[in-house]
Amino acid sequence: MGTEETRWLNEREQKLWQTIREFIWQFPSAMDRQLTQDSAMQSGEYSVLAVLSESKETSLRPAEVANELRWDRSRLSHLLRRMEAKGLITRCSDVLDRRGHQIGLSEQGWQAIREAAPSHVEFIRQSLFDSLTTTEHAALETALPKILAAITPREPAGDPAN
Repeated sequence: MGTEETRWLNEREQKLWQTIREFIWQFPSAMDRQLTQDSAMQSGEYSVLAVLSESKETSLRPAEVANELRWDRSRLSHLLRRMEAKGLITRCSDVLDRRGHQIGLSEQGWQAIREAAPSHVEFIRQSLFDSLTTTEHAALETALPKILAAITPREPAGDPAN
C-alpha cells in the first residue's frame, strides 16, 4: 500500500492513540496487581468467577463462559483446569450432551468472589469513574460500544445458495 493510500493519523489522533495504547497496556496490569494484592487471584480468574456468579443458571458450559468473556476457548480451558485445581470451580457432565461438561462455582469459589468483589469494585470506581465527569461517562458509553463493534470479528455471511 502506497503512502498516498494511507490515511495517516493527524497530530491530535496520534496523541489520542498513544494515550489509548498506554491505557490498554497499563490498566490490565493495574487490575491484576489489585486483585493479586487484595484477593490472591488474577483478573482472568475473577472474570470467570464473576460470569458464573452472575449467571441465572447454577452451571454453564465452558463455551458459554468463553462467549460471555469474548475469549478463545483454549485460553479458557487452561484457566479452568487451574481454577479447578485450586478448588474455585466444579465440573460435571452435561446432562444434555454427555460429551461435554458444565462448570459451576464451588463453595470456595463463591467465597472467593464474595470476598474479592468489594475491593475490586472500589478499584474500578476509583480508577475509571471517580476521575471522570458525567459528560465524560456519557462519551465513553457512546464511544466504547462503537469501537468494540468495529473490532469484533463478524461471522461470515451465509451462502445464499444454501
